[in-house]
Amino acid sequence: MIDSELRAAAERGEETPLSSMGWVRFLIRVMCLIGLLIVFVPLHYAYRIFKYGSPFPMLFLRYAGRVAGAKTTKIGTPLRRDVFFIANHVSWLDILALSGASGTAFVAKYELSQVPVIGWLCSLNRTVHVKRENRLGVAEQINSLREALEDNWSVTVFPEGTTTDGQSLLPFKTSMLSVLEPPPKEVLVQPVLIDYGKEIGEELGWVGDESGINNAKRVLSRKGTFELRLHFLEPFSPEEFRGRKAVGARARAAIEAALLTALGQPLREFKHDVVPIRYAAPKNGVSAENADRPEKYMEME
Repeated sequence: MIDSELRAAAERGEETPLSSMGWVRFLIRVMCLIGLLIVFVPLHYAYRIFKYGSPFPMLFLRYAGRVAGAKTTKIGTPLRRDVFFIANHVSWLDILALSGASGTAFVAKYELSQVPVIGWLCSLNRTVHVKRENRLGVAEQINSLREALEDNWSVTVFPEGTTTDGQSLLPFKTSMLSVLEPPPKEVLVQPVLIDYGKEIGEELGWVGDESGINNAKRVLSRKGTFELRLHFLEPFSPEEFRGRKAVGARARAAIEAALLTALGQPLREFKHDVVPIRYAAPKNGVSAENADRPEKYMEME
């Protein structure tokens, strides 16, 4: 069950305490993750001597997700190559689960590339880093994405611009879908719903002002395992749509319908502002202006 007071404190950016057993679970899982690195990193570099496209980053992320407690289930069939996954975003665990299930590379914030160890791990999995605030560099970033797709990678983007609580779906920021204008030859788009369920999404979601370190501590100290379901939805050709906003709208509609079915209840308004997509959270329980207008769900650029 969720401790609502501790959850609220985490959202405010406060450090949440761990119990003695919580610390034990956290340290055991950290040691297991270090062990996975010791095993898989040398195998990765040895493999790269002879052949491109090492499977070991995918295997590392798959087992890292299991160590963190995620029991990942695939629903539907992920395309293996020449595919642009568009997914909702709840936790850093999304990356472990999605890459472990499909081998996909990711579009991530440039700042991650500058974080010791994390940036290096991102490079092993061929992450494409982007600077959201660098409008002059958008063309170069789009070229990087295009090269990734043309190299037969699968690439995943999280167009919400942040992580949520698993019961909300934010407007999509579609600037990084510009790689699909025009789309590389034979590339398809496949929407993906990342579904933790209501309680686990609420408990583990990385939202508000919580630090990444505090969220990792909460996740890795948690007792037991939890279900994480990846719904690989019906793929479609971006050539059938006029521009990135239409592609984004089509993907978002598919993810929203799948999330409504998974939750069995209406989605709720996200209660935190998200600057990159100019989302303003409802104030005092009152929905944001124009909440019922479909334009709300498209990035206005």
